[in-house]
Amino acid sequence: MSQPDQESPEPSFRYGNAFRYDIEILHLVVSAGHAYFGRAKDGAADVPTEDAERVEIVAGKGIVGDRFFGKAAHMDAALTLLAAEGLEAVAAELGTGPLDPALTRRNVILRGAQLGPLVGVEFVLESDGSSVRLRGGRPAHPCAWMDRMLAPGAHAAMRGRGGLRCQPLTDGTLRRGPAVLVSPVPLDPARAGEASALRPGRLP
Repeated sequence: MSQPDQESPEPSFRYGNAFRYDIEILHLVVSAGHAYFGRAKDGAADVPTEDAERVEIVAGKGIVGDRFFGKAAHMDAALTLLAAEGLEAVAAELGTGPLDPALTRRNVILRGAQLGPLVGVEFVLESDGSSVRLRGGRPAHPCAWMDRMLAPGAHAAMRGRGGLRCQPLTDGTLRRGPAVLVSPVPLDPARAGEASALRPGRLP
């Protein structure tokens, strides 16, 4: 982590002191359809899902091509983040092998990012020469499908580790690989896998 940076990563992002963290974007998961939502009786849907190399973000709408793109009911939660360390901690607790992050249906899987302190905070992801400003919303609580799709007990183990729902505030692109998280609040990457205090959320 570098020291607080007085320079703004983009003109509309102006915090007195910003902390910069080197992170990695491991996966960019995009799906045009819902695999779990509203399908408790029918089973998981077989919907096309892509682990993209690069995604386009549109302010106020989300990820182009994703199921939540432009949906008015989800404008404050159009993009989801997940810390890979959290899923690894779940696997360790349950004694399983590695768990597939794509099965969580979160959009952006990060390594090195503590997400809990970003609830209610505006921050920036810088990736491959582009930057996207996001507003951290409510936690992305896991759904009961995790017990079936990941491993028995995963639903409970993921509580507090289900990720973060975000609202995109600027257009931009994200690409898999090295990235920088610019935050107005200090983060502790070593705690990225720890469960955060739970807050109410409307969606699982």
